[in-house]
Amino acid sequence: MTMTDDNQATAIPLRDKTRDKARDKTSGEVLDKAATHYAAAWTATGVPASPATIDPDVWPEVAQPPSGAKAAVAGKAAGLLFKGAVKRLPMRVEYPDGTVLGAGGADAPVMVMVRPEVFEARIGDNGLIGLGESFMAGDWEASCLAGVLEVFAASVDTLIPAPLQALRALYLPRTPRQERNAEQNTRSNISRHYDLSNDLFSSFLDSTMSYSSGLFPLEAGPLSAVAWEALAEAQQAKIDRLLDKAGVGAGTRLLEIGTGWGELALRAAARGATVYSITLSSEQQELAQERIAAAGYSDQVTVALQDYRAVEGEYDAVVSVEMIEAVGYEFWPIYFQTIDRVLAPGGKVAIQAITMPHDRMLATRNAYTWVHKYIFPGGFLPSVRAIEGVTEQYTTLRVRERMGMGDHYATTLRLWEERFLERSREVGELGFDAVFQRMWLFYLCYSRAGFQSGYLDVQQIVLDRREVQL
Repeated sequence: MTMTDDNQATAIPLRDKTRDKARDKTSGEVLDKAATHYAAAWTATGVPASPATIDPDVWPEVAQPPSGAKAAVAGKAAGLLFKGAVKRLPMRVEYPDGTVLGAGGADAPVMVMVRPEVFEARIGDNGLIGLGESFMAGDWEASCLAGVLEVFAASVDTLIPAPLQALRALYLPRTPRQERNAEQNTRSNISRHYDLSNDLFSSFLDSTMSYSSGLFPLEAGPLSAVAWEALAEAQQAKIDRLLDKAGVGAGTRLLEIGTGWGELALRAAARGATVYSITLSSEQQELAQERIAAAGYSDQVTVALQDYRAVEGEYDAVVSVEMIEAVGYEFWPIYFQTIDRVLAPGGKVAIQAITMPHDRMLATRNAYTWVHKYIFPGGFLPSVRAIEGVTEQYTTLRVRERMGMGDHYATTLRLWEERFLERSREVGELGFDAVFQRMWLFYLCYSRAGFQSGYLDVQQIVLDRREVQL
């Protein structure tokens, strides 16, 4: 992604710049060089080493940290704030001169400063965006990245003094106009993440190709010890619970908002349902259709490349798994109004949604974050209270039941992270460079930290139109 002077991001997938650039050469030569490069670039623990060089055409703001008098002043101030904050946190921060800060003991997560002045300049200029970019560049390392980020996530309300938090909006970046989730922008926003490469996603997802939280059964054992082999079953259990709650069975007309790679549509069709599934990812559509055809359900399942606002018809059930996060704060009313419009009398809705605390949601609804810039342009997480309020104000739908399962998402993310690290060389051979891989690792660990700290949750929510009994 590149940024213009007015902070508007170009809608060019990172995959196009990293992978396709290499493919201008002969494929055999590229693969040989990639294998050698990534064998050297990854440490024995699997964590991507600091990139020796950073392509400024692909990663302009990672390759070139802030400079000049303003950056120096902001960096000094940010460094003082950071050092003051970490002194009381249950972690350790080690500096090249031997200084160690933090209130953590011997088992606490360790953040190792490699280029502290550059780190401070980045966070002074761009706040938490700078934190992520500095890891991508190798300005700091961690003994346990998720552990370090969990400490920050648990202290998010107090890391910056309250008077300064009120001033953040004056100097931090604003959301680029083209990332607002108006109908003309959503295809580009979705493509920049989900169209990176089916091969990339298959490198760390299980056989169901489910890119959302699993629901692990009790017999799987303690979540902290759950192994990779349990993930596919947990993903199917998550899907089956949603289908059960929506009443999906033989003859059900089901609308799925957000196809993923087709697993929910497959399991619904196996129950005898007729499925209309929509996505804005051409790569997801292609693979989902292949999987559906291979299973013999092409006459029961339609996968359309379509915005949710354009859906017509009537459905007995609507299911949507972790798609509301891509809708955007200002478009939640029309999202639920669309569901309300197409839901048949007596129908049910089951959604799975990543949620955040309501006060933090309100405080950050206009923020532009590292996740927006590098992972999910246009995304925003709702609170449970927001979902209840929007549906009550704008629709006839009402929340009837919900179940939180954030600890299951932390486990799911841990397994994805471990798998991603195990497949590092394969990811490199796809053309995704060391900066990309550090970025993706940061994203997985950043997300896991949110769930482990309790800052984030994931909810299965059931809605219908039943009258309230007085």
